[in-house]
Amino acid sequence: MTATALKPTNRNATWQPLCTKADLVAFSGVAAWLTTSAGPAQVALFYLPGHAQELYALDHFDPFSKAHVIARGIVGDIKGSPVVASPLYKQHFRLEDGQCLEEDEVKLRTWRVAFKGDKVWVEG
Repeated sequence: MTATALKPTNRNATWQPLCTKADLVAFSGVAAWLTTSAGPAQVALFYLPGHAQELYALDHFDPFSKAHVIARGIVGDIKGSPVVASPLYKQHFRLEDGQCLEEDEVKLRTWRVAFKGDKVWVEG
C-alpha cells in the first residue's frame, strides 16, 4: 500500500528508509530524523489506517511555539480533511499539505512518504 504527501522543495531529494510500520502509532504521530541536502530535519509521521491516504510526513517544528512538537499533536478532522492540532497553542495543520487553518500565510513543509513492504520510506 502506498501513500504520498506533497513533494519537497529540494529537487535533489532521494528516497530513504525512516522506520518500520511497527514503529508507527495508529491515528497518532511519531518523530524521526530525515537526512536532506540542507542537513538533518525533524519529521512528524502520521499513520491513519483505513483512510484513502494512510501516511503523511510533515515538519515536526511548530512555527508558533518555536518547538519541535507537531508529532505530539492531536490528530483529527476538519471539514473532511485530516489535521493535527499543535499540542501547545492548538493551531491546526492539514496533513495533506501542511497548511495552517488559522493563519493562511503559515505552512509546514511536507515530504512524499510511502510504505515499501513493512518499511516507511520518505523522499528527503
